[in-house]
Amino acid sequence: MYGLVPEVFFASQGSKWSVDEQRNSLAVTAHPVSDIYIDPACNVVGSGAAPRHDAATFMTPAPGGDFQLSATVNVEFGDTFDAGVLLLRASEKVWAKLCFEYSPDGEPMVVSVVNKGKTSDDANAFVVAGSSVELRISRKDNVYSFHAALEKNRWIFIRAFSFDEITQTTIDQMTVGFMAQSPNGVGCRVEFCNISLSNTSLTHLRDGN
Repeated sequence: MYGLVPEVFFASQGSKWSVDEQRNSLAVTAHPVSDIYIDPACNVVGSGAAPRHDAATFMTPAPGGDFQLSATVNVEFGDTFDAGVLLLRASEKVWAKLCFEYSPDGEPMVVSVVNKGKTSDDANAFVVAGSSVELRISRKDNVYSFHAALEKNRWIFIRAFSFDEITQTTIDQMTVGFMAQSPNGVGCRVEFCNISLSNTSLTHLRDGN
C-alpha cells in the first residue's frame, strides 16, 4: 500500500477529517482541550492528573511485517502543546506518538512519547524553524523507530523502542495513523501531506536511510 487509501482508515468519533486524494493529503482541526497522554503524575496521590485519550485520530491496522509511515506535517500553532502527530496504537495504554508540537517556550519542536502500559515517557528532540516538518514511523522486526527530516529524505534519528513486555495479542491489534491534539487550547488546524504507508524495510536504524 502506498500513499493514502481513505477507505481503510477509521476516524475517531466526532472528528471531521478532510481527505484530498489528488493531493495525497489529510486535514483536521483538533478538538479543544484534547490529547492522548498518561501523565507520570497520575501515579501521585492527589496530583489531579488523569489519563487523556480524546484527541482526533484517523487510523488503520498496521501492515504485517516491516513497514514505514511518513508524512509532511503542517500545524497552525496557537497554544502550548498543539501538535500534529503520527500515531501507533494498540490500546489506550499501549501506544507511541511522534509529534510536531508547540513548546512552552513558543517554539515548534519534534517530540516523541511512548506508553507501554502504564504512564507516558516523553522526550523533546529539536526545535524546527517553520510550521512544517517531515515525520516517519518505521517497524523492522519487533523494533519501532522514529525519524524526522528538515530536508527531503535527510532523516534525523529520534528514538527506537519495542513493546517486548506487551502481550502478542495486544501487538496484533496495533494500528497506525494520524492525530491532532490541543491539550491546552481551543483547537489547531493540522494538515498531513506527501503521505506514504508501505511495507518498506528500514535498512539503517540510526541514520534512517
